Amino acid sequence: MSNYNVVVVGTDGSDTSLRAVDRAAKIAAESEATLIVASAYLDDGDDGGTAPDQARDEKYRTEGNAPVYELLHKAADRAREAGATKVEERAVEGAPVDALLQLVEDANADLLVVGNVGTNSLVGRVVGSVPRAVSKRAKAEVLVVETED
Repeated sequence: MSNYNVVVVGTDGSDTSLRAVDRAAKIAAESEATLIVASAYLDDGDDGGTAPDQARDEKYRTEGNAPVYELLHKAADRAREAGATKVEERAVEGAPVDALLQLVEDANADLLVVGNVGTNSLVGRVVGSVPRAVSKRAKAEVLVVETED
């Protein structure tokens, strides 16, 4: 296994995405790397079909009980339980692919971990999936974790 300094994992809080968090945490623990647990949100002007409880702007994220932070806390706690010791949480603005890729670049990450949800769906094959898109565009190594049952 390679030694990594910074590992980024994307999550939307779903059970399947938390499986990717588990795998990323194990890798980060083995490498003594920083693990950045990330979730994307879209701003008010671009709802992009997000779920109704998905955070959409800075005001929403900083005032009240924003769901994006609750899911990040849950994922970070799970990562610590899996052995990661240096865990950061990041809510990043933008569509998931663009937000994750920008975070990887900004954090100078060595590895991006994502789940494979959507790669085998009809929508994933027609319009593309997050795993497929980040694999093509990332400037870091990408690990696509089998997360579906």
